[in-house]
Amino acid sequence: MDVESKNVVAANVSICVWDIPVRIFHWLVVVLVLVGWATQEIGGNAMTYHMWSGYTMLALLLFRLIWGFVGSQHARFGDFVRGPGAVVRHMLDSSKAPSAASHGHNPAGGWSVLALLTCLLVQAVTGLFANDEIVVEGPLVARVGQDMSNWITTIHRYNFNVLLGLIGFHIAAVLFYLFAKRENLILPMITGRKRVQRHLAIEGYTVGVWRAVAALLVAGGVVAAIVNFA
Repeated sequence: MDVESKNVVAANVSICVWDIPVRIFHWLVVVLVLVGWATQEIGGNAMTYHMWSGYTMLALLLFRLIWGFVGSQHARFGDFVRGPGAVVRHMLDSSKAPSAASHGHNPAGGWSVLALLTCLLVQAVTGLFANDEIVVEGPLVARVGQDMSNWITTIHRYNFNVLLGLIGFHIAAVLFYLFAKRENLILPMITGRKRVQRHLAIEGYTVGVWRAVAALLVAGGVVAAIVNFA
């Protein structure tokens, strides 16, 4: 490492960016997508686990929607959802130094997150009405009838391909930032902390764990009610 690089590192400080609920949510979603894909490919008795992974995914997504309004600073939608103009300016200025406003998701990344959350939500919700045309069916199939269930099942299948495309784009963006811009976006999602230039270091506000527990209980309760009583 040359002298200039050492000076840059020394000028950086570590700040808290991602709270524990956001990090747990992120990695659990990764696991559940893999489980959902694998159990679908296996079929048979594995579909029981496919359905349970879908219920868990839906509960997590509902939690994330709640957390987007009551969670820590960088977890809130208001912190990273910007208008089209902000996204364009970010893309045009992407070669410039980062600002304090991008400690969490930058404007382009914010819309990527919304797209992923929307696609995951469509996948989880349509799964409640889907069937495998053999013996397995979602808990709400009786509410819509077989013909509608078959149509929703088609959406469920094709939406997964869209989800794979969004995941591929997300991974490509992370790798671009890692190798082209020398910005590691993976480590902060593990440790919760990010190194930034000292003059841009602004700690985001956090909230108590009890709020996350309450949000999770609400989300889990809604899914349990849908599955068991709808």
